[in-house]
Amino acid sequence: MIAVTSYVGGRWIDGGRTVARLVNPATEEPVAEVRAGGIDFDEVLRFARERGGPALRAMRFAERAALLEAASKALHAVRDALLEASIVNGGATRADAKFDVDGAVGTLAYYSGVGRRLGDGRFLVEGEGEALGRGARFWGRHVRLPLTGVAIHINAFNFPAWGLAEKAAVALLAGVPVVVKPATSTALVAWRCMQRIVEAAGLPEGAMQLVCGPIDGLLERLGPHDAIAFTGSAATAAHLRALPAVTRLGTRLNVEADSLNAFVLGPDVEPGSETWSMFVRDAVREMTQKTGQKCTAVRRILVPRARLDEVGSALGEELRAVRIGNPALDEVRMGPLATASQLADFREGVRRLEASGARLLLGGTERPQVVGVPEGRGFFVAPTLLRADRPREALAVHEHEVFGPCATLMPFEDVEDAIALVALGRGGLVASAYTDDRELVEQLLLGLGPWHGRLFVGSARIADQAISPGTVLPSCVHGGPGRAGGGEELGGERALAFYTQRVAVQGDRALIERLVGARNEA
Repeated sequence: MIAVTSYVGGRWIDGGRTVARLVNPATEEPVAEVRAGGIDFDEVLRFARERGGPALRAMRFAERAALLEAASKALHAVRDALLEASIVNGGATRADAKFDVDGAVGTLAYYSGVGRRLGDGRFLVEGEGEALGRGARFWGRHVRLPLTGVAIHINAFNFPAWGLAEKAAVALLAGVPVVVKPATSTALVAWRCMQRIVEAAGLPEGAMQLVCGPIDGLLERLGPHDAIAFTGSAATAAHLRALPAVTRLGTRLNVEADSLNAFVLGPDVEPGSETWSMFVRDAVREMTQKTGQKCTAVRRILVPRARLDEVGSALGEELRAVRIGNPALDEVRMGPLATASQLADFREGVRRLEASGARLLLGGTERPQVVGVPEGRGFFVAPTLLRADRPREALAVHEHEVFGPCATLMPFEDVEDAIALVALGRGGLVASAYTDDRELVEQLLLGLGPWHGRLFVGSARIADQAISPGTVLPSCVHGGPGRAGGGEELGGERALAFYTQRVAVQGDRALIERLVGARNEA
């Protein structure tokens, strides 16, 4: 049995206490156990603050970039082993496992490139300088300096590799050491990633630590220069927001929580057109990729009322063709949900949507036909599509996220109505609009944009080259307002702001300009 352990204080620690047994969600066979205990969290934080932080801050951006490049190459070197771990521990198909693992490798490489562009500086400089007096000698500039504390990264179960890498890449580049807390249910993948990073990336001692299992007491020890980056449920986010470290001491908190992401089909889009095909293709992919266990997966599909039957028929045809079963088999397109608790939550969520007035078109709570697994084993569900003809009455579809391959189809009367319906979700990570009407795009941007961190516009002009809207790219921000958590990650150099303190420097112009250096211009 594989023992998933923690890496703290520069060494691997097996606490000897099994806190969770990890299973293959397709077969329910045990694959590993998470061992915890024996960790002194005061020592973990001290090690990061006194060893990792100073070492990182002494480096220039280009040197930190080299660490990220080494970490990216280290993970790529064991890519096949990470894919296998994702399949057996997370229930991902090989394609879905690549989505996670390649995302981790690529994000580390991307931020290595950001660091190389920032060059020899140790801190960021924002904007232009300004004269602060009647003459030009008294001068002011704004700079961003790395926090002197620790970043605690609490990651979700659905992307154990990418979640670890995307948070760590930004913090390390900013010059802040990290303590990673992966979700226990898929910790095997994060543990494998950390093993390789420790072996091959050459990080300074204390720059990156991994805690598998409970972190009771860790967050209560944080202070003003520490930060928490969290991805997970709104309930846990509410608990984090109430921590005394956050409310009284100013520990920074970034949250990515629930999101009822929406697709909107433009009234101009005709069945059979390129944009129509793109819309159907993307909706099916976003419902079924990672078995719908993505924070960016589509949950609400809004179409003109006149197109409701046609869209339902087109989506149903594609969704019924999805092969479900053991994700290790090449012919399988969708594997199981990650855990038994996720299966229970999915079934309860579908019932809740039905009770609210949504009508089941396909899928549902019954176990589907699956291939390649023992009878009755595994946490399997079918792609599930519901229809709410009166979307303002079926309030649960705008309030409750079913975290799996489930979406609700609903009509809108006009574009203003579509915008208002999307807004009932109270904030999301990504909205996707499919239209070839350029004037409509501006209307949708102004209406949907304030409720989302990202707006994807699908059209015939990009149908042959665009990625699926659920794909999170390191160059664009990831996050959203309201129920999505109000946080923001990634977005290129913008992401470093969370781990840095903005300081206005005032004084003699020649001194300040020499201090900041033209090479640091942001």
